Amino acid sequence: MLRWITAVLFLSRIGFPEVLIGLLPGAEGTVRLPRVAGLAFAMDVITSGKQVPAFDAYKHGVVDKVCGENVLEEAKVFANKVIGQPLGSRRLSGVDVKDAGSVDSLFEAALSLAKKKFRGQIAPIYCLKSVRNSAKMPFHKAAAEESKLIIELMTGSQSAALRYSFFAERSVPKWKLPCGATVNNTKPDIIRKTGVVGAGTMGSGIAVCLIQAGIPVILVEKDQKGNLSSLLSITVSQQISTTNAPADQYIWSLQLGTHFTGSSFCSCGFIFQRPPTSVKSWQMLEKAIKNISGILDGTVRVNRMTSKQKDQCMGILKGASTINELSDADLVIEAVYENLELKRQVFSQLDQVCKASTVLCSNTSTLDIDKIASATKRPEKVVGTHFFSPAYIMRLLENVYGTKTSPTTVATVMELGRRIGKVTVLVKSCHGFVANRTHLCFGAELKCCVLFLCSYVKGIDVGWRIRQEVAKSAGLTLTPETRYLNGERVSTLGDSLYEKGRYGIKTGKGWYKYDPSNPRKPVPDSDVEDIITRHCARMGLQRQNIPPKEVIDRCLYAAINESFRVLEERVAEKPQDIDVIWQYGFSFPRYAGGPLYFASQVGLKKVFEKVCYFHEKFPYSSHWVPSDLLRKLASHSVEIPMDQWTEFLSCSKL
Repeated sequence: MLRWITAVLFLSRIGFPEVLIGLLPGAEGTVRLPRVAGLAFAMDVITSGKQVPAFDAYKHGVVDKVCGENVLEEAKVFANKVIGQPLGSRRLSGVDVKDAGSVDSLFEAALSLAKKKFRGQIAPIYCLKSVRNSAKMPFHKAAAEESKLIIELMTGSQSAALRYSFFAERSVPKWKLPCGATVNNTKPDIIRKTGVVGAGTMGSGIAVCLIQAGIPVILVEKDQKGNLSSLLSITVSQQISTTNAPADQYIWSLQLGTHFTGSSFCSCGFIFQRPPTSVKSWQMLEKAIKNISGILDGTVRVNRMTSKQKDQCMGILKGASTINELSDADLVIEAVYENLELKRQVFSQLDQVCKASTVLCSNTSTLDIDKIASATKRPEKVVGTHFFSPAYIMRLLENVYGTKTSPTTVATVMELGRRIGKVTVLVKSCHGFVANRTHLCFGAELKCCVLFLCSYVKGIDVGWRIRQEVAKSAGLTLTPETRYLNGERVSTLGDSLYEKGRYGIKTGKGWYKYDPSNPRKPVPDSDVEDIITRHCARMGLQRQNIPPKEVIDRCLYAAINESFRVLEERVAEKPQDIDVIWQYGFSFPRYAGGPLYFASQVGLKKVFEKVCYFHEKFPYSSHWVPSDLLRKLASHSVEIPMDQWTEFLSCSKL
């Protein structure tokens, strides 16, 4: 194969994306690229599926010329220039791999990295094997081996699941509401300025998402009395001079972490002026700004942002001396902790302050959007925007509409999700929505098995607050000795950890302990085993050895059954929405598709039988009551395709 390749500078990107759908580059790609760019480059690009800028591709010999904006004219000139040139050196079947002598060491290093980075996936491993063959075998034999490997991948289960995941992710932006409104017939509001209420972990993370997308943000923090009227003023400046400053005015340096009074002061960053009240909110806001700046510094260090771009982001982030500063915001996101009354208080105040067209969003992870919206006179402008922690890393955004949320409001937050680079899924309001509702069933079984996995390495205090809210709504008090809530079997083991101040990563210990130098790596803690033992003794429970397979089955099938109930209630529009939520919210492997894709591969009759078995075994857990939709689908003699499942909710299919 002979050809000359041109590309447009800055705009064009070159890559081999086949691995992302569980394949390897066909048409001899794994055999040819090493001969052009070398083994190291080929192994990196082919196994990752990443795209490289045109200039980098040119540097490695992948393209012959990088053009400017007038690509057609430059390409013509280049084509005329190469006419008549000898082609022998371009016939790759006769070219040796440059670094073939290092193939074994390069392969072992790349294999070790691939197993860590792409754990459980087989396509990257097959890609490496095929690239290695290019250096160890003659061209045509290596090409024949490539064909065998790609056929194995194409007919394998992982590629099928990855292809499903590819199209599922692209289906979720195509939302529609029961009223008939869709992404195609509804125009979103224009969002030029936003506000975030709450400068904690979630609020700061959300602010990062917005400013990175170039959307100005006003960050607000409540004072220690829970009021939102006395806040801090933050401005960006290179040099600030104050003369005859009042004695109670303090200027704080983010860079130095020290304070000065009176006279003059030169800062490279932010100026904090302390108001006469709200010391705690001032401290939290200072901490939040430092945190946001640190997050962006990390982005600069990994070359995903320049220092200039970081400064531009910080330049559109500011605080407010009063909540009245949010009066001209187009959209406000509330990110206070999970307490219904507090959120209603915040929304009531926002309703009074913000202009009539402002969209009011709640970052609640479980609470009923309608109850929050009822605190305002504009329920049609109230919507849930459930970010996942850390918000600036997790790509999922679960947008939640209430019974009175307008189509325009839905379109606005769905478009916002697209602007900030999220995978955005629309769901209907209910307790826990789709993500936490289905995952809580998974977690309930996990805790009852008393085997704790990495899904629970953080947010123990958040889970505690959610359980307290559920109990309070039922007029009950939840204690560590509680075994049933509303007739449901519950585990309060997490509350025993909460009592010990073990909140998760944020406190350095939860189900595991965490080294500050590597907080994302959980380390087993013998203290937790002692807490479990004492908790079981206090509850009068006899611990048992549960086989790992039963643990997996109980957790996964509980989530699957609840997912079918979510479809029954039309909380989610289609199965793909649920699977995408699990992939991006809970790291369910894309090469396994998702809970509902997994169910479709197992067979719905087998799934239904397994759910019935666990329902008989654990009658005091409502998540084991078999879904009616699952029962109907399982009753058919042939498997019903996933894209037809929701059709069985209509009367004609019952």
